[in-house]
Amino acid sequence: RLLSDVSSTLHRLEGDGDLKFLLTGGTLVKVRSTSWQKSRYYKLQEDCKTMWHESRRTFKPKQTFSVEDIESLRHGRLSEGLQKYTHPSAEDRCFSILFKDHHKHLDLMAASAEDARRWVSGLEKLVSNMRSLSRQTKSEHWIFNCMRKADKNEDNKMTLKELKHFLRQINVEVDDTYAEELFKKCDKSKSGSLEGPEIKHYYDLLTHREEIDVMFKKYANSEGHMSARDLLTFLLTEQREQVGLGHAVTLINKYEMDETAKQTQHMTKDGFLMYMHHEDGAVLNPAHSAVHQDMGQPLNHYYISSSHNTYLTADQLKGPSSTEAYIRALMKGCRCVELDCWDGSSGEPVIYHGYTLTSKVLFRDVIKAIKDYAFKTSEYPVILSLENHCTVPQQKLMAHHMASILGEALVTTPVSSTMPTRFPSPEELKGKFLIKGKRLNKLNAVFSNNNSAEVDSVSEEDEAGDSKENGDKAKPKKAKIQLAKELSDMVLYCRSVHFGGFEHAKDSQAFYEMSSLKESKAFSLADTSGPAFLHHNMDKLTRIYPAGSRTDSSNYNPVPMWNTGCQIVALNFQTTGKEMDLNQGRFLANGGCGYALKPEFQRDPSSQMNPSSLSKGPWLQKKMFHVMVISAQQLPKVNKEKHKSIVDPLVRVEVCGVDADNASKETNHIENNGNLLMLLQRFGLPMHPSVGFNPMWNESFRFLVHVPELAMVRFLVEDYDSTSQNDLVGQYCLPLTSVQNGYRHVPLLTKRGDVISSAGLFVHLMLLDTK
Repeated sequence: RLLSDVSSTLHRLEGDGDLKFLLTGGTLVKVRSTSWQKSRYYKLQEDCKTMWHESRRTFKPKQTFSVEDIESLRHGRLSEGLQKYTHPSAEDRCFSILFKDHHKHLDLMAASAEDARRWVSGLEKLVSNMRSLSRQTKSEHWIFNCMRKADKNEDNKMTLKELKHFLRQINVEVDDTYAEELFKKCDKSKSGSLEGPEIKHYYDLLTHREEIDVMFKKYANSEGHMSARDLLTFLLTEQREQVGLGHAVTLINKYEMDETAKQTQHMTKDGFLMYMHHEDGAVLNPAHSAVHQDMGQPLNHYYISSSHNTYLTADQLKGPSSTEAYIRALMKGCRCVELDCWDGSSGEPVIYHGYTLTSKVLFRDVIKAIKDYAFKTSEYPVILSLENHCTVPQQKLMAHHMASILGEALVTTPVSSTMPTRFPSPEELKGKFLIKGKRLNKLNAVFSNNNSAEVDSVSEEDEAGDSKENGDKAKPKKAKIQLAKELSDMVLYCRSVHFGGFEHAKDSQAFYEMSSLKESKAFSLADTSGPAFLHHNMDKLTRIYPAGSRTDSSNYNPVPMWNTGCQIVALNFQTTGKEMDLNQGRFLANGGCGYALKPEFQRDPSSQMNPSSLSKGPWLQKKMFHVMVISAQQLPKVNKEKHKSIVDPLVRVEVCGVDADNASKETNHIENNGNLLMLLQRFGLPMHPSVGFNPMWNESFRFLVHVPELAMVRFLVEDYDSTSQNDLVGQYCLPLTSVQNGYRHVPLLTKRGDVISSAGLFVHLMLLDTK
C-alpha cells in the first residue's frame, strides 16, 4: 500500500461508533423533487475517505465521491430543496452534503432522526480529520486518487496505457516514446505492468524534492541526519527564528517518524520534510492561526468581516435568495450580515432585494439559520444589519422572531449599568448578536425613563445610509417610514443615522451612531478628507457598501477603505475575485475569527496620519520584502475537459496596501508545466523539454513596503495563455505582518477560497528593516 494515512485515520477514530455506522452503511432517500425521491444504499469505503452509493444506472451501477470534496454538512431541512419537497415533520431526518464546488449539494433523508444525526456526526468527524492532515499527506492522497482513477480495471496494477493516463492526471505531458522508456525503467519484473514495489519506486521518484534535498544536506552534519543543534542552526540562519535549542528538540519530537532518531534527538530527511509541510514550515505564522490579538478593545478598533446583501447567491436583479448564503458567509467568519426586510404577502416579513426579481426567503427562516451557524467558526459577536422597509405590524413580527429565536444571545440592554461612553469589546460580546438599524430615540433614554412612542416616523433615506443606486429611476422614494418601538428598542450600539459630514458627526453624533456610505462617496471622502475620515473611525463605526450599479454583484477594492480605518467594509461574498481574496486574507490571521485589530495609528487620536500620503509620517517603518519563488507542487489541471491539456504555470506576487506599496511582479511561464530534467536524470534518461511535474522557477523579487501593518501579500498561480486571459490555478493571500521568514510552503486556494489539498508553492521570504 502506497499510503499510510488510511491506517492513521482509522487509528484516530478507532472505536468511534459513528465511524462504524458509516462503514456499515444504510439506506437514504435522495430528494430532488416531490416526485423524485429515490432510496439508495450509502456506505463509507474501507479507505475511510470514499463514500460509495448504489445507482440505478445500468452503465454505472456504483458511484463514489471523496470525503475530501465535502465542504460542510447541514442537519435539518435547511436547503431550499428539502424545504420545498419534504414535510416539516421530517425536519430531524433530513440533512444536506455540500461540496466544494458550490453549485453541487446532495439532499438526503434518513429513516430516523438518530440515523440522520449519526450520518452527519460521522461525516463531520471524517471531514475534520481530513483537514487536519499534513500537506504532505494530502499530497499523497491526491496522487493516490489519480493512480486509482488511472487503474481502469481496478487490478492494483498499472499498464503503460494507465501510466500515461496517470501522468496526464497529475499534469505531466510525456510523448509515447518517453512514456515507454519510463515504464521499462520501473518494470523490473518485465511483466508488462507495474505493481507493488515497482509502483512505490515510481511514486518515490516522481515525488522526490531536489530543492529539499539540497537544503537538508547543507545542515545534516550528523551522519546524514540533523542533530537538534543542526536543526537550530537551520532555524536561526535560514528561517530567521529567534528560538533556542529546546524549540529544535520540540520540532524533532513533533515531526520525526523514526523512533530511533527521535530518541537520540536527530531528524531524518523524512522528518524534515514533515516539518516543512506542517504549520511550522508554512508561510502563515502558526501563532496567528489562533486568536492572538487583544480582543478587549472597543468594537470600533477592529476591522470586521462584513457581507453585503448576504441573502443573494448570484446577481442583484434576478438571483435567488437563500438561507444557505447566510450559512456560507458565517462559516467563512463573516461577522456582519445584511437583511433587506419587506412585507410578505402571507403576513410574514421576507428578505429579498426590493424592486427586483430576486426570490424571497422568510425573515424567520433566516434568523433561525443565523442562530444555528453564527458561532460555529467564531465565538465573537455578529451584527445583523437591518434594512427595514416593512410596515409596523410586520416590524413587530421581526422583533418577535429575533427575541424568541435568538433569546438571551440578543443584546437588548447595554453591557454596562450606566450610560456607556464607548463600545464594548468583542470579548465582552462573545456569543452575542447586535442589531444595526434605526432607533426612535437616543441610547441615554434607556437610563432615563424617557420612553419613546409606540410608533413614530424616521427618515427612510438612512436605511442604508444613502439611498442605494439601483439604476431604477422609477423606484418610489419615501421621506419617512413608521418605526415600531419593539424593533427600535433592539438597536443599542449600532444606530443608523444619515451622514452629514465629519464636522457634524464630531459635534452631534454619539459614539454608537453610525453611517453607511456607498462606495463612490466613501472613496471620494478618502481622497479629499483622509485625516478627518481616519479620526472619525477612531471612535465611531462606518459601513461601506457596493454601488447599486453593480447588478452583477461585483465588488470594489476593500483595501483603501481599510486604509482609512473603516470597520464594516461590506462585500458580495457570493462573487469570487481579487476583492474577496483580499477579504479572506485580511481575516485569515487572528484565528479567522472575523475581527482584526486595526494598527495603533488608526486607533490613537493623537495620530496625524493622512491615508492619502501614507508614505510619510512618524508611523513609517519601511521594510524590504524579498521573495524567491522556487517551485510548485502538484498543480491541478485547469481545463479538465481537454484530455491532453497541461498547465503552463507562472507565479505572480502582489503587495496590496497604501498607494506607495501597491506592486505586482511575476515569473516567466513554463511551457507544459516545465521539464522533467531531474526526474529523467534519476531514471538515467536524457532531458526532454516537454515534460514536467514540479515546475521550478528560482526567480527573485524585491518590494519596498512603506506601511507593513496595512499591507497584504497575494500569491497567484496562473495558466499562461498567449491568446486570452490567463486562467487561475490557485491563490493565497495573507497580511504581510503574518508572513514567516525563510523557506516556506504556501498553500493554494481555489477562486472560492477552498484549499486545493495537493497543491502549493515553495518560496523563500525575508521581510527586513531598511537602512
